[in-house]
Amino acid sequence: MNAQLLINKKKLKEFNKKISVSGDKSISIRWVLLASLANGVSKAQNLLISEDVIAAIKAMRKLGVKVIQKNKSCKIYGTGFNGFKYKKNLTINAENSGTLGRLILGLLVNTTKPIKLIGDQSLSKRDFRRVSDPLSKFGAIFRLKNKKNLPLTILGTKKLEPISYFEKKGSAQCKSSVIFAGLRTKGTTFIKAKKSRNHTELMCKYLGLPISVKNKKNYDEIKVKQIKEIKPFNYKIPSDISSSSFFIVLTVLSKNSKLLIKNVNVNDSRIGVVRILKKMGADIVFKNKKIYKSEKIADIQIKGGSNLKAINCPSKLNSDAIDEFLVIFLVAAKAKGISYFKGLAELNQKESPRLKWGSKILNMMGVKNIVTGSALKIYGNPDLEIKKQVVIKNFLKDHRVFMTGIIAALSFGGKWKIHDKDSIKTSFPNFLKIINDLKK
Repeated sequence: MNAQLLINKKKLKEFNKKISVSGDKSISIRWVLLASLANGVSKAQNLLISEDVIAAIKAMRKLGVKVIQKNKSCKIYGTGFNGFKYKKNLTINAENSGTLGRLILGLLVNTTKPIKLIGDQSLSKRDFRRVSDPLSKFGAIFRLKNKKNLPLTILGTKKLEPISYFEKKGSAQCKSSVIFAGLRTKGTTFIKAKKSRNHTELMCKYLGLPISVKNKKNYDEIKVKQIKEIKPFNYKIPSDISSSSFFIVLTVLSKNSKLLIKNVNVNDSRIGVVRILKKMGADIVFKNKKIYKSEKIADIQIKGGSNLKAINCPSKLNSDAIDEFLVIFLVAAKAKGISYFKGLAELNQKESPRLKWGSKILNMMGVKNIVTGSALKIYGNPDLEIKKQVVIKNFLKDHRVFMTGIIAALSFGGKWKIHDKDSIKTSFPNFLKIINDLKK
């Protein structure tokens, strides 16, 4: 079998299991960045060892930070908040990681030498003007390909000016990049941000950094002041809710199956997938809830076989589930009635145009759906069963498209050929191992 191709011919039999999924990617990357700027040695356990996180570690090493990484443990010898070494002709490769590519620019706004930021084919097509525009207001200078894309070059300044910024897209990456730049800037930076995941704010709060957040109904008001130092900090990274979502959906779609996913980050700004699926009738419960370093953690218990109903999905839940919509669409495919999702333009700003891919996969499955602008209507079929061949390829190696294909194949049957198996290395390298464990 082609190492880049996975063939699946059987639906998954019912199961009753406990699993642990990989460490949270968003927290892993933020820990690497902030620990690198701490005054001293920080340690992490259960760090996600994926290509995105390894790219972050490589970037820090290029900036003069010593990092010792072994399996899922990592030790970072922080250089202090102004300790990055800006060398001539420095190139940083963010590879496939939009989180790394956008967040690191906020920390590089004081570079005294030009730094080139590059990425893979997929990342190079994504919009970086959404961060270069606000960061330019601090005083940094950018040159971007086509005034929008990677590769780009940043030249910072020692005379950073605080800014006022309105983040309208619900992008945690844009918001976090500006927060990081604000931490380097004298005075107060004001951010009005549409609701999005808030790991940066929570980690800064845990570290006692000068950030204040006022939660309004539809947006947050954030004030950021300059800091002098970050104390070193240890972190046991909780499991990733986005990675967990594939197994949540697999269980929801599997009659008589039960699953417990241990120690998952259930941050309020990340559990849109759970809120949406519960509105559709899924049986999902949080157990053993606790707070760890300002983040909410819980075990997630899922029972399959519920009668699923269609949803007119409230768009206010979109940003809290932006990475999970591909698998949510699979649940809508089996739900009774017509589901309607709107305001999903941001999906097409991901590793691949995911709204288009969501529709395409449904079409291949024989599920009627209509895309209109940034909205998707799905005509559910509770008796859905696939008996034909489905081939998924040419999806810009988007890990979530690959994993969604696997969940669809195991849930609905048919003969599936899914290309670019190695795409999962960016975010969830042991995905297929857990799948195989569920088959035993």
